[in-house]
Amino acid sequence: MTTVEQPASKRFRGEEGTVVEYSNPAAGDGSGNIRTSSLDQPTMKLTGHKGSVYALQYDATGEMLVSGGFDMTCLLWNASGSCENYNSLEGHKNAILDVKWSADSEHVVTASADKNLGWFHANSGTRVKRFQGHTGIVNAVDTAKTSTAPLVVSASDDKTCRLWDARIRGETGTLLHDYQVTSVAFADETHTVYTGGIDNTIVAWDIRKQEKLYAMKGHTDTITCLSLHPNGTHVLSNSMDGTIKSWDVRPFVTGKRHDKTFAGATHNAEKGLLKCAWSADGKMVTGGSADRMVHIWDELTTEELYLLPGHTGCVNTVVFHPKENIIASGASDKTIYVGELG
Repeated sequence: MTTVEQPASKRFRGEEGTVVEYSNPAAGDGSGNIRTSSLDQPTMKLTGHKGSVYALQYDATGEMLVSGGFDMTCLLWNASGSCENYNSLEGHKNAILDVKWSADSEHVVTASADKNLGWFHANSGTRVKRFQGHTGIVNAVDTAKTSTAPLVVSASDDKTCRLWDARIRGETGTLLHDYQVTSVAFADETHTVYTGGIDNTIVAWDIRKQEKLYAMKGHTDTITCLSLHPNGTHVLSNSMDGTIKSWDVRPFVTGKRHDKTFAGATHNAEKGLLKCAWSADGKMVTGGSADRMVHIWDELTTEELYLLPGHTGCVNTVVFHPKENIIASGASDKTIYVGELG
């Protein structure tokens, strides 16, 4: 393996298709390699999907990873060791566009182009419930992370976001939009939801009254993903305008809420709903990119810290491990890469 020295502002994994291994005979796993995670190898390639991988998420414990994609299937992976695939969630009749874990890590909710959402038991792999009501493709889904209730919100091409409770039948509320909705995220306190769509605007909603609170403008093209900061203070947005932006959503903020812009990632003619994510400590951000690279930025300075090659197709989704210095990415090349950040 070749060791590549790079300035701190931009550290590469290595040349295209290679992996850099840093070694120190005095430390590590006995082979001379310094190991910083529970993975068997510094970088691992996970295969099993038969189509593009559109969505990934680690559960809150960091022990499991779920992936969903064009093959209408979700695969469940152990997040450590050899990252073996231990279960498969099936039942959708079209591509799975988004996946999320429930707060208790026992269930997975899926958003699909078949206009439905699935509520699956992760251990058994059985579909416990199907949320029906949308009349268009369901683009995105999120779960309430701080609530004891199994609350779900979904975004669809039918110009609505719908609220669900896995304990009861049917939707619990509807947020009406003027245009198709492509992204959605729960706030920490669970009575606020953020939505984004083809009108290039992020809207905060009070779901108790089902009313708009405020709007955040700045993007010039469709918003493809929204992600809440681990502390609930900011929202990250990815857009087809080629930028990822952060927004201050603290209640006392007056004036413009736009905080920072992270440039470097690209979108292409596929017009995919590329994801974005925060690291567990909120110090780094990442997002999907059509240039087949995984981009990671420093949140404080907006400088690009890492540019990671390996994928041979558009990188649709990237997520940070909640407890370790690990990142996972899924792409249109049907593969998932899981690797340590040096």
